Amino acid sequence: MSSIHIGVTASGDAVSLPLRLVNRHGAITGVTGSGKTTTMQAIIEQLSAAGVPVFAADIKGDLSGVAVPGEARGPVAARMGELGRRFEPKGFPVAFWDIFGAHGVPIRTSVQAMGAVLLSRMLGLNPTQEGAMEICFRKSEDERSYMLTLDDLRWSLNDMLEEREEVCRQYGNVTASSISAIQRNLLALEAQGGDRLFGEPPFDISDLMKVGPDGRGVISLLHADRLMEAPKLYATFLLWLLTELFRRLPEAGDLAKPKLVFFFDEAHLLFNDAPKPLIQQIERLVRLVRSKGVGVFFVTQSPTDVPATVLEQLGTRILHAMRAHTAESLRKIRAAADTIRPRKGFNTREALPVLATGEALVSVIAEDNIPSEVQKVRVIPPQGQIGPVSELERRVQIDAGAMARKYPAGDDPKAAYAFNRRMLSERGIDPGPEFEPLPYEPGLYLKHVPIIDIGAERGPGVMRRLMGIAFWSVITWGAVSVLVAIV
Repeated sequence: MSSIHIGVTASGDAVSLPLRLVNRHGAITGVTGSGKTTTMQAIIEQLSAAGVPVFAADIKGDLSGVAVPGEARGPVAARMGELGRRFEPKGFPVAFWDIFGAHGVPIRTSVQAMGAVLLSRMLGLNPTQEGAMEICFRKSEDERSYMLTLDDLRWSLNDMLEEREEVCRQYGNVTASSISAIQRNLLALEAQGGDRLFGEPPFDISDLMKVGPDGRGVISLLHADRLMEAPKLYATFLLWLLTELFRRLPEAGDLAKPKLVFFFDEAHLLFNDAPKPLIQQIERLVRLVRSKGVGVFFVTQSPTDVPATVLEQLGTRILHAMRAHTAESLRKIRAAADTIRPRKGFNTREALPVLATGEALVSVIAEDNIPSEVQKVRVIPPQGQIGPVSELERRVQIDAGAMARKYPAGDDPKAAYAFNRRMLSERGIDPGPEFEPLPYEPGLYLKHVPIIDIGAERGPGVMRRLMGIAFWSVITWGAVSVLVAIV
């Protein structure tokens, strides 16, 4: 397969995206119910069939249907017949992930690896508070007291508060109010379940780039319905994944097919209230990650949800319907129509609000690296099931996969010890000989407490000891009283 087939025009011409140009990025937009999730699933399936691993956030659970074949006879099969294609129901290799560990294998990292900038974004800190966070991370590095969990971060902030004069002298001014504000935001993040992201074992980003024994790329789906209740946690987590890809992957240049394609659903959450430096960081990541062999697709309601500096990096545009109910929505339709290359004799602004479900306006990046003129197409449906799989089918897939054994759920009592050794090794510091932590034994402290068994003595012996204790207590109390009176 050398192309990703997107749809068919009214004249029967196929509109396809060359596989080697998928890493020129793209956008899939449209209102709820316009078919953008189905379009995303169809593209994901074709990428997997071409041997390209895919990562996608599954907001509503609908994408999980890619794991099982669709109905051989039904609306999808009829649609394929109308498009002049044969429908072959197929399931695809899927790895289910979930930060909370309920509907997939847990993904964990450390506070130290997340870094001050992304963690500040996750907590919604202002520039002054972000500066205090930077100092906390710098102090942690200098003292080699690396932070694994949010509790570690909280203790580090408490130490800064207690040693504030010394911290201000060495690193710069830190106010108590900034530290208190960070502590409050940590409580809010924990209430949303954000503490589940931090722990051991650490997630290896290369596990997103697996290819199955049959040569098909593994589709990694992040279960994100609960994650959507914490929008900043969701957006920052996906940005962290993209940053890790950029850091870890070597330069690849132009490849016959990408190493990984990343689908960022509900992309507007990434840019809402984002400061200018963060927008610049995202734009730089999107621009440079292309040379690493990674393609990024932003999935959102309107192209205007994506900043212009990022939007101009996206070579492929797939625009589903946008509805015109208000003056603001009309303005967005005009702006969205202007983001796609026009075609003489075709009015994009008039076509966009009247598209039916499953129809889209498409412009793809061509072999000459120039976007094609806009075409109205009927999108090719997916081969997998449209809609979520059952919880039983999901659990069978999770338990049968190797990732469930590599990243077990639950807390590891040796996590902090292993984490500190790894942090030292990564910084070229010898962590010293490895000792096996002693297992916990209930009542271990009792071995160091003397046993006084008064009940072992019988009769007058017990009374004699008790009378002696009472006598010397009275003498001691009297002596102390005399000394106090003299003083």
